[in-house]
Amino acid sequence: MPQKNLIVVVGPTAIGKTALAIELAKAFNTEIISADSRQFFKEMSIGTAKPSTEEQAAAPHHFINSHSVTTLFSTGDFEVEALQIIEKLFKTHDTVIMVGGSGLYINAVCNGLDDLPEIDLNIREQLNLLFENEGIEAIRSKLALLDPEYFAKVDQSNPQRMIRGLEVVLSTGKKLSSMLTSQKKQRPFNMIKIGLNTERETLYNRINQRVDLMVQEGLIEEVKSLEKYRNYNALNTVGYSEVFEYLDGKTDFKTAIEKIKQNTRRFAKRQITWFKRDAEIKWFEPQQTQEILSYLNTVIVS
Repeated sequence: MPQKNLIVVVGPTAIGKTALAIELAKAFNTEIISADSRQFFKEMSIGTAKPSTEEQAAAPHHFINSHSVTTLFSTGDFEVEALQIIEKLFKTHDTVIMVGGSGLYINAVCNGLDDLPEIDLNIREQLNLLFENEGIEAIRSKLALLDPEYFAKVDQSNPQRMIRGLEVVLSTGKKLSSMLTSQKKQRPFNMIKIGLNTERETLYNRINQRVDLMVQEGLIEEVKSLEKYRNYNALNTVGYSEVFEYLDGKTDFKTAIEKIKQNTRRFAKRQITWFKRDAEIKWFEPQQTQEILSYLNTVIVS
C-alpha cells in the first residue's frame, strides 16, 4: 500500500503561501486544506486575504468559507474535522497539501492537541462579558495572575486563546499550562514541511502593499457590513479592530491604516518566531517554486 504524504506549507502572512500551495496542488493533482484561523469565516473575506475566486477554481480548497463567525470553532474542532477530510482525500490522492500561517492549527493536525477537560459554559459566558465590558487588558491581567506560565507563551493579542486559559483554570482549579504536554500523536501519513520566508524589509513591504490593496478592494465597507458581529471573537483581530476604531471616531483613517500595517508586521514576526522553532521545516524564498518541487520529488515517499 503506497505511503500517503501531507505537504505542509507555512510562513508569515503575505509571503506567498497561497500561490505556492496552488502550484503544488496542480503538480501533484490534489487538493488543499486551509489552516488559517480566519479564512474559515464566510462573513470575512477582504481583511483575511482569502484566496480569490480564480485561485479557488485553480485547486479545490477546504476550510474556506466553511463556518460563520457566530459559530465557536476551536483548534480542537479543526484537528478533528481536518483529519477526517485528509483521510477522505487520501482514498483518491497519495498527496494532500495543507497551507496556513496559524501555528496552533498546523500543530493540531501535525502533532495533535492535549485532551483537555470539559469547561463550565457559564464561566465562558462570564469571561466573554468581561472582555466586552472591560477589554482585553482585563483578560490579560486575570490570566497573568491565575496562570502566569500559560500567559507567558500565549498570543497576548488573541482574547479567545487567553479566555481558553482562564476558563480551564476557573472550571477545574488546575492551570492549563500544567495540562499541556509536548507529546506528539502518531499520524498515519508522512509529513513534509515547507517554510517560506524572506528578508524582513521585503516581507514588510509586501505586507504594506497587501494592506493598501485590501483598502482599495473595499475593506472599510466590509467592516461596516460586519458591525452586528463585532463582539464575536473572530472580529477582534488585525484589520478589523483598527477599522472599527476608525468607524467609532477614535482614530482617523490614515492612522487606522498605519495601525493595520504595524499590527500585521508584528503578527508576521510572531509567526516567524513560532515556525522557526520547528526543526522539521525546510525553508525557501517565496520565488523558489522549482527548487521546492525538486526537493519534494526527492523526499516524498511513494
